[in-house]
Amino acid sequence: MTEKYTILVCDDEEDIVSGLKIFLENEHYRVLCANDGRQALSLLREQPVHLVLMDVMMPGLSGFDTVIRMRESGCNVPVILLTAKSEDSDKVLGLNCGADDYVTKPFNMLEVLARVRSQLRRVREYSAATEPESGEEILRNGRIEMDDHTKTVRVDGEEVHLTRTEYDILYLFMTHIGEVFPLTEIFRRIKHEEPYGAENTVAVHIRHLREKIEFDPANPTYIRVRFGHGYKMEKR
Repeated sequence: MTEKYTILVCDDEEDIVSGLKIFLENEHYRVLCANDGRQALSLLREQPVHLVLMDVMMPGLSGFDTVIRMRESGCNVPVILLTAKSEDSDKVLGLNCGADDYVTKPFNMLEVLARVRSQLRRVREYSAATEPESGEEILRNGRIEMDDHTKTVRVDGEEVHLTRTEYDILYLFMTHIGEVFPLTEIFRRIKHEEPYGAENTVAVHIRHLREKIEFDPANPTYIRVRFGHGYKMEKR
């Protein structure tokens, strides 16, 4: 690897932490370890981290609550949740809290690696933005203003904090206003991989995005659904 990324592994099971640490270090990543949510938040404040692998069920501060605190503080580091539960409700709750992806325990290390690489590839693309010739690259639609150079989004002049996945979805819509995208195509565009039944994941991210940019998320005026076809952004 040309760049050494730092991954924070947070789990209250020491065997899982040590196993992930050994595996990821063998893949040339730098690994930080935490055993609970508070320790993870402390490490995030003290050191640069590119990605977090976060257990859901931890004593004290759960993975869900930890991710919420991260997002409230403006920390947009991608988070992959590690959960022992496979129910869709838990996955949806995690995505609603601001997580970017999830892996269900017991997991295959190669699956974890694939998801880590996918998220870090997006980190690399996100960070590789160069200065446009005009000096700015600002997209506007109605109340929404998106500066892709500084990676900021404002609604009615107020900055809103999006996760990287939410940002990527919004950027796709803002650069293709009026174009309808099926959920599978949205996933393919932002993740650069085949969806394999991940439509529900994208729908959750869109719902969460609507809550941040729409005046009335229950009656959206920007991101609209075309039943049987997909989602599109309306011109405002």
